[in-house]
Amino acid sequence: MLDWFSDANHLAWVLLALHVILGAVAVAYISARRRPATAIAWMLTIIFIPFIGIIAFFLVGYNRLPRARRDKQKHVNELILDRTEGFDQLSHREDWPHGLGTLVTLNNTLGALPMVGGNGVELLPDYHGSIAAMAKEIDAAQSYVHVEFYILVHDAATKPFFDALERACLRGVKVRVLSDHLAAVMNPGRKETLAVLAAMGAEYHAMLPLRPWRGQWQRIDLRNHRKLLVVDGVVGFTGSQNLVHESYNKKKNIARGLRWHELMMRVHGPVVRELDAVFVTDWFSETEVLLELDTSPVVMDPAPHLVDAQVVPSGPSFENDNNLKLFVSMIHQATERVSITSPYFVPEDSVLLAIITAAGRGLDVELFVSEIGDQAMVYHAQRSYYEALLRAGVKIYLYKAPEVLHSKHFSIDSDVAVIGSSNMDIRSFSLNMEISVLIHSASFVTQMRAVEDGYRANSRQLELADWVKRPSWEKFWDSAARLTSNLQ
Repeated sequence: MLDWFSDANHLAWVLLALHVILGAVAVAYISARRRPATAIAWMLTIIFIPFIGIIAFFLVGYNRLPRARRDKQKHVNELILDRTEGFDQLSHREDWPHGLGTLVTLNNTLGALPMVGGNGVELLPDYHGSIAAMAKEIDAAQSYVHVEFYILVHDAATKPFFDALERACLRGVKVRVLSDHLAAVMNPGRKETLAVLAAMGAEYHAMLPLRPWRGQWQRIDLRNHRKLLVVDGVVGFTGSQNLVHESYNKKKNIARGLRWHELMMRVHGPVVRELDAVFVTDWFSETEVLLELDTSPVVMDPAPHLVDAQVVPSGPSFENDNNLKLFVSMIHQATERVSITSPYFVPEDSVLLAIITAAGRGLDVELFVSEIGDQAMVYHAQRSYYEALLRAGVKIYLYKAPEVLHSKHFSIDSDVAVIGSSNMDIRSFSLNMEISVLIHSASFVTQMRAVEDGYRANSRQLELADWVKRPSWEKFWDSAARLTSNLQ
């Protein structure tokens, strides 16, 4: 038998048979519950580089969290839906534009959180100003402070925030802190940050830890990308900003002079308990401790300047791409204008089609992105979409270097907007745990327009005639990077 295998021809036939079997298994398994483009990308990878491809698939090929974590998400969703009867009726439905009701229903079905009225919202476009605003609210805390950020680092910029946490601990306030495990490992200052939190008495846990020796393992690039702060269930913050210096304390960023430009939002009112519900869910997933959800009656403040808002959690703990479905639906429902700001713009096919279709319908469609990128593959992949967008009539504004426009928000028409942690890319749609807030308010969109005017003043508009003349080597790298975007 060994002699048979030692024959080169026989061995070649065996390897060919194994290759065919591997391809057949890939077709049957990989195509299940995946987008065709994603399935084809994985199958081609496995067929043409079989051994490397199959290893890569086992490491990063399954884009849902383990069943136990998804069951926790489902359990908390059920508790949220049952907690306060009629909570979803506390809104200004009579003022909603046509189509918003279906978006709200979609979000409620997927994410279990209703649209609620009586909320105050304030945009915070200044990097250090938002940190100061969060520290001020923490100093007013009486019961608890819930902190959840993808990146959380104690440094010169965030010291006021950590000092406020320490003062809260000294007052007897319960401080609970979550941050992403892999993001902490990959960013400077992890040990110092954990030491500071431990010394003040805050309770800290890593999100989605990669510690196989403790039985803690999932696909390595499924990360918790959310950014939120809740104080006493009364005041909340969310948006795009991580708690770290605007250079991310990385030598390469400092050498290039890169600084991140962000947009955060301060909220008060009933929607804060929805932000807290997201924290409670993530705390339960990491600690096995289910904190008490606020089930007290809610009376909506009827003041006309207050707005309707709905928190939309998304990510691999859900069975659906919640944010993707919301974003595509919003773009299709727009009747006048679509304005998108996303630092990492690698759209899923349905998003790209929705944007191009909106431009084709005669809508004013604009996209704000950075002139430079901090992640080479994503930077080149997103550039590969610019020509199709420009030809469709989309206006593209490149935010000037050395600032990196990291804000994440978009709006349709004059009174519906989304702001949060989600990029307009495949990673945010399928791999990252994100948080977005849908808001109905003409005054809020006016605030957002003012922020976008600032972007436009610090940007250069990309012209199709200039773009198609870029060097051939740039076109090659853009196209090559795009081929990898469907490996998810």
